[in-house]
Amino acid sequence: MSASPLVDLRNQRFMLTEVLDLPGLCALPAFAAHEPAAIDAVLEAAQQLAEQVFLPQAAQADREEPQFVEGGVVLPASTRTVTAAYAEGGFNAASAPPEHGGLGLPYTLALACDGLFMGANTAAAGYGLLTRGAAHLLLAHGNSAQIQRYAEPLLAGRFFGTMCLSEPQAGSSLGDIRTRAIPQADGSYRLEGQKMWISSGEHTLGETIIHLVLARIEGAPAGTRGISLFVVPRNHIDADGNVGARNDVQLAGLNHKLGQRGIVNTVLKFGEGGECVGELVGQPNQGLAAMFHMMNEARIGVGIGAVMLAYRGYLYALQYARERRQGRPVDMRDPESKPVAIIEHADVRRLLLRQRAFVEGGYALCLYAATLVDLKAHALEASTREESGRLLDLLTPIVKSWSSEYGVIASDHAIQVLGGYGYTREYPVEQLWRDNRLNPIHEGTNGIQAIDLLARKALADNGAALRLMMRRIEATLGEAALLPEWVDATVMLRVLAQKVGVTAASVASRMQRGEAGLALANASHYMTAAGHLLVGWLWLRQALCAQAALTARRGSEDFYRGKLQTCLFFLNQELPNAMHAISLVSGFEDSAYVMRDEWF
Repeated sequence: MSASPLVDLRNQRFMLTEVLDLPGLCALPAFAAHEPAAIDAVLEAAQQLAEQVFLPQAAQADREEPQFVEGGVVLPASTRTVTAAYAEGGFNAASAPPEHGGLGLPYTLALACDGLFMGANTAAAGYGLLTRGAAHLLLAHGNSAQIQRYAEPLLAGRFFGTMCLSEPQAGSSLGDIRTRAIPQADGSYRLEGQKMWISSGEHTLGETIIHLVLARIEGAPAGTRGISLFVVPRNHIDADGNVGARNDVQLAGLNHKLGQRGIVNTVLKFGEGGECVGELVGQPNQGLAAMFHMMNEARIGVGIGAVMLAYRGYLYALQYARERRQGRPVDMRDPESKPVAIIEHADVRRLLLRQRAFVEGGYALCLYAATLVDLKAHALEASTREESGRLLDLLTPIVKSWSSEYGVIASDHAIQVLGGYGYTREYPVEQLWRDNRLNPIHEGTNGIQAIDLLARKALADNGAALRLMMRRIEATLGEAALLPEWVDATVMLRVLAQKVGVTAASVASRMQRGEAGLALANASHYMTAAGHLLVGWLWLRQALCAQAALTARRGSEDFYRGKLQTCLFFLNQELPNAMHAISLVSGFEDSAYVMRDEWF
């Protein structure tokens, strides 16, 4: 198995087959048409496309960012090559139903492929992933005509898609959006307003662009209860699917970003001439619920993207540390001795080990969430579908936030391993950090995700999802208890699990007493604790699988020993940070909450 610059292929196979049982998922009736060899072929095709097409274009797209020229967008020619190859490979429609032109693959497999594309060139991958997300939303909430006219061409790669939520004055506060929708006699709507931060909002990569736009129908209630969802094509499309004249959607400007420069980010004006035609998707005033279908898919995408950018940085730093010779060990005093590879220095190993703990732990977290997507939709037993849905709701903000928070830290460590060279443009790790830095911000900032986790997801149905998660964690801890060498290492994980559960109940009690502000002031620390708990649990699952492989004397001993050691590192060096974080939440530490504006 040749090495990949994007992922440790041995770890990819380990996660998908030994830890998460992708073959078991593929045995479900929904996926029974796919032979095991076909699954391997899809992964191999994705790897080749990512390494041979996506990766070579990444640096160029970063240097030659999109330009606003004569009312349109100019992109590097290679962007068209990449996006066309993605669509031709069938990846736009990887997990979509075959009856709509999809491949019908498990979402878990599709996400593993997405990770390769995002690690290689996250900006270029964004065009296809937004398009697929728009198609999936329309399949779930659109009518049959909208599916035929919009969703199926999106899946085929003819059209591209966007999500248009934010506005200049509202940012992440969607309850404050002002874009309005005016009903027309023919059942359509005329939209008027401006949208901000719209990725893939204007280009000529496809026949047209399908915008999914949040707006208010005249007379709708204030706040999020009055938001509806509309499909607004850049060009009018007739009943037979023919692309016609331009709709009243205008490019107002481009946003020039720190990273992810290869995907154009736009300011769009809808209805400046009073003729922006849109169609309602779903029911009036139910638009935010429908849009969450795409947003939650995008949040898992942000998680895997952050992990894979960090994974690529880790692999590059690891190779560099093995090749770069500098200095001598602290216990070697002979100045005539030869310099050693910097991986021989303990602090460099610490940086590398921390990167591995975060990227392979985050990889496990994202792929585990993906299995829940598949089981929620396709499990045979209704109880399994219900449980998977509960867990997915709980995990989605953690997948997005924990992976992006610690993915950026891992990317930072990659620069540190390279030292001054890492800070220069001649090496890829500085771009990987810049590209990754967006991930804690978009698709809902990590602070917003933390409040959502603590105030809603952890407390939903009296904490049913949290209790379900705790039972799964306790089952793994029970397995570890049968192995004497793991008993001491897992004590803190069990204590953390108890504290995460008890603290959620304490927060609920404070909120019921009207103290929501104080109760949620440390929500970001709760996110840290919950994320570390889940990643620690998944590291323990990996360790138990590795231990079983070593006992059975199968596979690479070095690979499995590395898994055991990285698990111990995470439990011993990272879990204490989570214990401190949960103590701040449970103790309602209030130094930030009581701080006043005028004291800064």
